[in-house]
Amino acid sequence: MQSKETLNEGLKRAYTITIPASEIEARVDSEVKKIAPQVRMPGFRPGKVPANLVRKMHGEALMQDALNASIQDGIQKTISDNNLRPAIQPDVSLQDGYEAGKDATLDMSLEVLPDVQAPALDGFNLERLTVEPTDVEIEEALSRLAENQKNFEPAAKSYKAKDGDMVIIDFEGKVDGVPFDGGKGEAMAVQIGSGQLIPGFEDQLVGVKANDEKMLNVTFPKDYGNDDLAGKDATFDIVVGEVRKPAEVVVNDDFAKSLGLESEEQLRGLIKGQLEQELNGLTRTHMKRQLLDQLAGSHDFDVPPTMVEAEFDQIWQQLQAEAAKEEDSETALKEMEDEKDEYRDIAVRRVRLGLLLSAIGQDNGVDVSQNEMNMLIQQAAGRYPQEQRQQFMQYMQQDPMAAAQLRAPLYEDKVVDFLFDKADVTERTVTREEIEAAIEAEPEADDAKKKPAAKKKAPAKKAAAKDAEDDKADKPSAKKAPAKKAAAAKADADDAAKPAKKAPAKKAAAKKADEQDADADDKPAAKKAPAKKPAAKKAPAKK
Repeated sequence: MQSKETLNEGLKRAYTITIPASEIEARVDSEVKKIAPQVRMPGFRPGKVPANLVRKMHGEALMQDALNASIQDGIQKTISDNNLRPAIQPDVSLQDGYEAGKDATLDMSLEVLPDVQAPALDGFNLERLTVEPTDVEIEEALSRLAENQKNFEPAAKSYKAKDGDMVIIDFEGKVDGVPFDGGKGEAMAVQIGSGQLIPGFEDQLVGVKANDEKMLNVTFPKDYGNDDLAGKDATFDIVVGEVRKPAEVVVNDDFAKSLGLESEEQLRGLIKGQLEQELNGLTRTHMKRQLLDQLAGSHDFDVPPTMVEAEFDQIWQQLQAEAAKEEDSETALKEMEDEKDEYRDIAVRRVRLGLLLSAIGQDNGVDVSQNEMNMLIQQAAGRYPQEQRQQFMQYMQQDPMAAAQLRAPLYEDKVVDFLFDKADVTERTVTREEIEAAIEAEPEADDAKKKPAAKKKAPAKKAAAKDAEDDKADKPSAKKAPAKKAAAAKADADDAAKPAKKAPAKKAAAKKADEQDADADDKPAAKKAPAKKPAAKKAPAKK
């Protein structure tokens, strides 16, 4: 096998690889000898079929296998002989096809990783902003927990429903007077003001009482999940079965025991611990941002364009998804297009930082152990249905690239922790508002680019330092918490400990939990036919 370099420009490399016909033929001969003893042919004893007949029967397949194996060996030998570190999978093409008995000529192009010198480990100056949970935050978290755990009691038949009450209804929806699929249901629990249903539905339940019949007029949102209903006017004929009022929940020892805990004191301790965990996450996020800013500001080297393009695509897809949720999505998308070059700069920064952190980790023996990797795979598998978990774990074992992607965030965090230990760190106690404002601020390296639209750019610019939010992403929500177990108390406390301003993102889950509590006696209301709810799970208009 011979290789000749045809391009050496920046991080781009190209080679012409020639594989002699004799090498390919030798592989075919070797395979013929291996399989000949297993070939069965009429007129010959087992294992006695002549090699020339074996070649005639299986020659085309054996030749293709030999060619593929020779190509892979040629690629690996070229990479090894030239001390290449591919940034991506090489692009390989076979010149003019291939004819048996002739040399195979390949064109291989690839991008290589730059030679990154690990920086000196001194000179990092970081500020650790620490925040302590306040009594007010603890009380607010307890109030939210109590709100999520409240029960509803039947009201008098003459009682008129108001905001916050639960109404049990039978309903049938119609468009142009014609019932539509999925528009009919019985004994569905609706909490007025929950925002679960399509706009206007819940508001028209204010003032109804048991046994009332009423027709509601609504308009399905334009982005409704069912195209046949999106943007259309509809009516819902309802019959009110019952109105329920929320019962007052008092946070005391009995309330704590209902969650599987021993006392109110233990519940408060759990809430405080969850708040501390969240605030510690904010502290770490802010420190990591400072560290990455200092690294990015002191290093400038070429990075592989394809890696930048892949990073940019990831950023762009995330931003497009977020823009689609905006009320004026067209304007948001136009702003993104106007600032596309800036997002590409962000992608370059993130790739460069990744290479820097990798170089630091390799030079200082930072690694992810096999036990840690096994735990990562098990945790990731846990997000899949039980019947798919084993398949996922096998996939991770067989696909090095997929495993590397799973490993990367943990490896980065371990390198960051290593650098934290080397840095000169000063501490300052601040409020939650101050640390959140510090995190929202753009990196120093990007100060020159600040624009009024910066708030829309934040998700991309913060993606490299999303530790705190990533941690919260895996926390169970209240709707997954069995009401009588200690595990439920912890799950509810996780939600309750989150600041009130973050509640809208969890609103649907919390309200669903309320419905489940309310329907403890007659579950058909919320559980029986989710597809028949007017819009319980299909009303993005509230977002």
